[in-house]
Amino acid sequence: MELKMRAGHQATGPGAITPDGCAVELYARLPIGPEPDVIAAAVPAGAHILELGCGVGRMTHPLLERGFTVTAVDESPEMLERVRGARTICSPIEDLDLGETYDVVMLASFLVHAGSVEERQALLRTCVRHVAPTGCVLIQREGEDWHTDVPRERVDPAGFTVRIVSSEPVGDGVRSVHAEYEFPDAGWTQTFLSRPLTKDQFEEALAEAGLRVDAYLTEDRIWVRAIPSD
Repeated sequence: MELKMRAGHQATGPGAITPDGCAVELYARLPIGPEPDVIAAAVPAGAHILELGCGVGRMTHPLLERGFTVTAVDESPEMLERVRGARTICSPIEDLDLGETYDVVMLASFLVHAGSVEERQALLRTCVRHVAPTGCVLIQREGEDWHTDVPRERVDPAGFTVRIVSSEPVGDGVRSVHAEYEFPDAGWTQTFLSRPLTKDQFEEALAEAGLRVDAYLTEDRIWVRAIPSD
């Protein structure tokens, strides 16, 4: 069954497109950065990780190589077809209730910046529902200037160009972001909604869900380790 595109999200380019505008073929081409090393340094060796929104496994596979056990969740079956070596579950994150807890729950890809407050709250409730009492939740935030340093362009050493073309306010604190990805043989665009959160707003959102910041893992405060507040 084809999933319906979410309101405010659009995409162009070859191949399957997920409801939030992510192109499967595009994400299969994107290289992984330093994120697996950040994660590995922040959690116990050999931890069982619940990865929410795993996509094609760009972080799943490096984490498996580092000795972690990963349960990978995504709502797109086309994304999950690219994941190897992990238990995979096809489900919207908001609806997930496995009746299991994990050493680490991971919410990357700026998902905490969902345009809808209700969606963000549901995502964080899923994190809390699945984290062990002594476990942690790893969250990836947007950078402080993510919406103000626009337009911007980055040429990747692998030979493709990423552009954040615009970030326009659309009301109620939400912005519509338009991105372009240009490869020598193909191109994609993605438009999606994002709700910027200051550090205080982010921490308030965590508190509402029953979490608190344990540590900011990177100097830019993009990666965060949170723990249950009780």
